Amino acid sequence: MTYFLVTFVFMVIVIVIMAIGVIFGRRAIKGSCGGAANNGDCVCVEKCDKRKKMEAEARLNQGS
Repeated sequence: MTYFLVTFVFMVIVIVIMAIGVIFGRRAIKGSCGGAANNGDCVCVEKCDKRKKMEAEARLNQGS
């Protein structure tokens, strides 16, 4: 039980530190978008084609 508590407390501390970093850094949390080759510079501003198609279909279904 001691190992569980130590691990749990450690993980909570790590999560709190990451949250503080995001709050003070004011940067969006983002994925790597395909790995290190893209230097992690991928915050989508425009919706992808799949998302646009899905939203258009939803609008058509609401109108019917």
